[in-house]
Amino acid sequence: MAAPKIILDCDPGHDDAVAILLAARHCDMLAITTVSGNAPLALTTQNALLMCQLAGLDIPVHAGADRPLLVPATHAPRAHGATGLDGPPRPEVHRSETSNDAVGCVIETVRAHDDVWLVPVGPLTNIALAFRQAPDIVERIAGVSLMGGAIGPGNVTPTAEFNIWADPHAAQIVFAAGAPLVRMAGLNLTHQLCVGPTETAALRAHGGGVSTFVADLFEFYLAGYRERAGLEAAPMHDPCAVLAVTRPDLFTFTARHVDVETDGTLTRGMTVADERPGTDASPNCEVAVSIDADAALALIVDAVCSYR
Repeated sequence: MAAPKIILDCDPGHDDAVAILLAARHCDMLAITTVSGNAPLALTTQNALLMCQLAGLDIPVHAGADRPLLVPATHAPRAHGATGLDGPPRPEVHRSETSNDAVGCVIETVRAHDDVWLVPVGPLTNIALAFRQAPDIVERIAGVSLMGGAIGPGNVTPTAEFNIWADPHAAQIVFAAGAPLVRMAGLNLTHQLCVGPTETAALRAHGGGVSTFVADLFEFYLAGYRERAGLEAAPMHDPCAVLAVTRPDLFTFTARHVDVETDGTLTRGMTVADERPGTDASPNCEVAVSIDADAALALIVDAVCSYR
């Protein structure tokens, strides 16, 4: 069976870095597009280029939106450090982005290829802009598999997950666009897939530049969760959106209508899933509610260890 064609839209980010490595092994990656999110755009673009350089991936990287549609840009140094990939020694990046037009890349790629999956694992600004500029691409894609939102508590606020909160207006455009399929990996799902000392030790034991780099990423990432929440494991949010395309059999999904609160003082960025029995609201999303975490973790570790 042919590997799914994807565009990975990301804001690396420790878990984005792992998503890049995972997707490159299991997908036909047509492009990587970057967006302001975990760090400013210049850094998220450099981080995507760095991961491609370390792993020897010949994938075009296109820089995208440097700010949300309407709200001010906000970043997540508390989780990912000042660079977005704090932890390992940072090598000099020798690669350059292919363009600074991620939106154009999405539009042109979808028009040129059938059945492309859009896999956004950061704020949804680039995807929303592409849908608004070229509505014809919405019906051409295979679907959108996103990491974002939560059916339950958020992380950046009590009600909102960071990616959706960072650009709620873009998120609402994407959920309401009428894509053939939208799969949502929210915090209720991603907190079931956690890496800890066992996975870090496995990467160190394997050795090699990429495995050691990712082990160092995990050490930093885990230290933050240990300090902030007293946890000895940390969720691998973004790889879930990749796995929902490549291995949907690992998940349980439930069909729901999901809207995004854009303006609430206490609820901005909240993903509101209609779970009322007998609701008249038509489902617009497959919400992931469970994952075979052991199998997913094995795929992630194997993917990282497949690089030198």
